[in-house]
Amino acid sequence: MHTREEQMKAFGRLLDVLDQLREKCPWDKKQTNESLRPNTIEETFELCDALSRNDQHEVMKELGDVLMHVCFYAKIGSEKEQFDIADVLNHQADKLIFRHPHIYHPSQVGAPEPKPLPYGEDNSEREFANAKTSEQVLQNWEQIKLKEKDGNKTVLSGVPAALPTLIKAYRIQDKARNVGFDWQKREDVWDKVREELAELEAELAKEDKETSTDELGDFLFSVINAARLYHLNPDNALERTNRKFISRFNYIEEHSIRAGKPLTEMTLEEMDALWNEAKKAEKDIQE
Repeated sequence: MHTREEQMKAFGRLLDVLDQLREKCPWDKKQTNESLRPNTIEETFELCDALSRNDQHEVMKELGDVLMHVCFYAKIGSEKEQFDIADVLNHQADKLIFRHPHIYHPSQVGAPEPKPLPYGEDNSEREFANAKTSEQVLQNWEQIKLKEKDGNKTVLSGVPAALPTLIKAYRIQDKARNVGFDWQKREDVWDKVREELAELEAELAKEDKETSTDELGDFLFSVINAARLYHLNPDNALERTNRKFISRFNYIEEHSIRAGKPLTEMTLEEMDALWNEAKKAEKDIQE
């Protein structure tokens, strides 16, 4: 691994390259926050894909793409004399110190004295300084954020509106939990899941699309809630199922190509049999 000096040199090199591109490259010169935004979204999803596949080489590459976008936005900010990359980094470091009083509180043995922060009325946060577990840290996190001058005004205002809906539901529930709004016993959530499923089935029987849509949302929200309570990430779980389905369906399609028989001419029974073959092959590999 590289030394801190080598890491800082590499970061400076990236900034130098970006400065040159911004000055000399026709494409880079014309970019704005608005034009970069779609690319940033794409790069973020490519990073998430590499992370889900646990492909460390691709993770490294995609992190570079995302980091380049961070530096690019900071470069544009500096050109407008609004902020630069140092402001971005310092603000982030200050925020982390402010939100970790159990580490940076002066009462903690060996902890450095925190500097006054630009957005916190009281950076000592004495009531949060004794967090010992990750659960306590998470609970404190949301309450500390509300104390920041430019922080969230409400607990749920910190959930980005543009998040994918499944992840947004999880984050909404998680933030509510951090201020004490949660099930006392996780087992109780299953009554809610069954209740929402029954209400969905009742509305589907009436063939009322609008109400059925509402009830489907309530049911999915309750399932996500159950996953959260059992410390399962529903987005990761659904992505695993997506990959399994793609792999098994591709197995069926490849078989149909080898047999010279289009999928549209195969019976459901034939496709089910191939699906089960694919499942068995997966289990054999795992064993």
